[in-house]
Amino acid sequence: MDLDLHQKHILITGGSKGIGLACAKAFLSEGACVTLISRSQINLDQARETLVQEGFQAARIHLCAADLTQAANAAKALEHACSTVGEVDVLVNSAGAASRIPAFELTPEDWQDAMNAKFFSYINIANPALKRMAQRGHGSLVNIVGIGGKVASAVHVAGGAANAALLLATAGLAAAYGPKGVRVNAVNPGRTLTDRMQGLLEAEAAQNQISLEEATRRAGAKMPLGRVAQPSEIANAVVFLASGKASYISGAILTVDGALTAII
Repeated sequence: MDLDLHQKHILITGGSKGIGLACAKAFLSEGACVTLISRSQINLDQARETLVQEGFQAARIHLCAADLTQAANAAKALEHACSTVGEVDVLVNSAGAASRIPAFELTPEDWQDAMNAKFFSYINIANPALKRMAQRGHGSLVNIVGIGGKVASAVHVAGGAANAALLLATAGLAAAYGPKGVRVNAVNPGRTLTDRMQGLLEAEAAQNQISLEEATRRAGAKMPLGRVAQPSEIANAVVFLASGKASYISGAILTVDGALTAII
């Protein structure tokens, strides 16, 4: 299936690891050019090396180190990407994750940190990117958010609130920018086997004195599909929503958690 992404410029925040890096691989496989944004230049260099080792052309992979919690930095990163590669056709937001802190331990600073880490790291770059897309009359934004924005958790209240704010922003921006030819959607992943989850599983294995394989099996056994997701499976959903094949999908919140969350 031709997803009409050949030679498109895809800007991916949080693109050096996890789901963001999986998205980079998926878009490159469709013939697109990617710009990856991360706070760490070291992580970005490692990501490019990984992609090149997997057979992707280095000339189609561009890097930009930036802390997107600061609006000025986000604007500079976007300008750098556009001046280096060309106007952004698709923005994929995958940067930032709020710390998991029990509700009784939250401080005002923790709430602010959660909004900065998740909400503003997305909005700071989405806001100028959408304006540029609207001027051109086309473009697509996909926010990778998280099921915590729909299902409350006592140990993830602040982060969940930031996710919920992003989901509302996604729906509102889709309505506002639709007449300008710009689509805005969100993907809500469930448990996904990223480096971050791998670390959690390793800690769980050590705590329970079991093997990592057993910890992974137990995590998968809790899922209706019998396993946790691979980052590539989330990326496939993102690429479809970003593509021309999803030309009439906007304002959608797509849950990709293997039917774990039984809500409508």
